[in-house]
This record gives sequence, structure tokens and C-alpha cells, in this order.
Amino acid sequence: MPPLISVIIPTFNRAAWVREAVDSVLAQTFQDFELIVVDDGSTEPTGAGLIPYGDRLRYIRQTRQGVSAARNRGLERAAGEWLAFLDSDDLWLPQKLETQVDFLNRNPQAEICQTEEIWIRNGRRVNPREKHRKPSGDIFAPSLALCLVSPSAVMLKKSLLQEVGFFDTELPACEDYDLWLRISCRKPIFLVEQPLVVKRGGHPDQLSRCLPSLDRYRIQSLGKLLDSGLLSPHQYGLAWQELNRKCRIYGHGCLKRGKVEEGQAYLSLPARWNNH
Repeated sequence: MPPLISVIIPTFNRAAWVREAVDSVLAQTFQDFELIVVDDGSTEPTGAGLIPYGDRLRYIRQTRQGVSAARNRGLERAAGEWLAFLDSDDLWLPQKLETQVDFLNRNPQAEICQTEEIWIRNGRRVNPREKHRKPSGDIFAPSLALCLVSPSAVMLKKSLLQEVGFFDTELPACEDYDLWLRISCRKPIFLVEQPLVVKRGGHPDQLSRCLPSLDRYRIQSLGKLLDSGLLSPHQYGLAWQELNRKCRIYGHGCLKRGKVEEGQAYLSLPARWNNH
């Protein structure tokens, strides 16, 4: 029998961190899962460090292609009806899967849910800002401004990704923002209000630190969404307003840094979708 859940951990050069993530999955109180670790071309001995786990996980190595391609590779191999992701620098508390399975059994209409998180920055617990508060249900409108769904906290039906598409490999960052918008414009995303994920940040290899201009990729994602034909007229208007706001901020930032051509291009970009 295939497992109920496929757990996918993408990793790159986090040999020590990924073992801690693996341990947190294997310690789950709910055990009907398979664990797939996708090594995105690490130069560290990631695979050697996972040998002691034997057949408790499946290790897949690919050439360096980015986190989206790594998650997608895991999705292609996943046998479970449900999917769960865990970033290799994050951890699950032992009841994470059990609590979400219980929620989904009690809410059979739900196709995706996420849990609350404990945020650790540079080894210290921090409280998320009000703008990061996770909503539940129809979260499309608040999700336009910034990403309100964490990959490490999500459980979703595999059939849902087959409907909306996998992670966009052309986005070097904000690929999760892009996916959650494609889902939330069609489906409710529910919140389990227990903090069951430890989200660890502040280390220098995080994409949010390596790529400071994340709004550029959010703008790219919003443009794709406006072209998709998926949005209701009301959703289209909301998405265009957010695109316009982000283009104004990013465009004026470019002008201040002397990038005149790029700044003018972003300031004029929203007009492309204004007449739809």
C-alpha cells in the first residue's frame, strides 16, 4: 500500500541541518509517510551523512537547479495522496503530521492546510509581526502583499498540485508566494492554530538575505497570475492594485539607485494589464 503522506525535504549544502530536519520527521507520532530528501547538487557530503538512515528515507541527488526544481523532483517521485514539505533548516514538532491528518479528517472539504510556527532568528525566539499573521480560509487578498503560507507548515492533496501546477522553476525566489497565489485564488487554505513547526532563520545562505530585491520576483508572479485567466474580476482588480503598488515601490527604488531604465520600465509595467 502506498503511504498516506509523502514528505519532501529539498536541501543544498546543509549537511548538518538536514539531519536534524530528517530526525524531526522520523520522530512523528503519525508514521504513515514516506520521506524523500532531494539534494540539489550539494558540494558537502550530504548523501554520506544520510547513509545511516538506511531505508527510512529515499535520497535523490540532482545537479544544482534551485529549490523549485528540487521540490518538483520530489513531487514527481511522491506516492502519497497527501504532500508535506520541510525546508532543510526547519524542524517539525512530533505531533505535526498527526494534528494535520486529524484536521483534514474532520474537514473533508479541505485540500490544503498549514500550522502555526515558532520563529527562531539567530538562535533566539522572536514573535512574528502583525503583517505576518496567518489567516484561514479565503486568504487570497491578504496573500497578495506578502507570502502568508510556509512550505514547512503545509499539507496538501497531491491532486491539488496536479490541478494548479508545481513550483515555477523560473523564479529564483518567491516560488512559494507564486504557488500559494495560484492555489488561494481557487481554494481556501485553512490554518491549524497550533505552532508545530520550528522555523529557523538568520543564517547567511537564506534566499531572503542573498536576494534582497524579492519584490521583483513577486511582480513577475503577479504578472503571470494576471495573464492566467484564473481570476474573477474582483480578484483581478486586487492583484492589479498590488502589482501597481509593488512596481511603484521597486521602480522608484531603482531611480534612487541610478538605475533609470529599469526604474522607468517597472513604473510603466502596470499599464500592460490596466485595460483588461
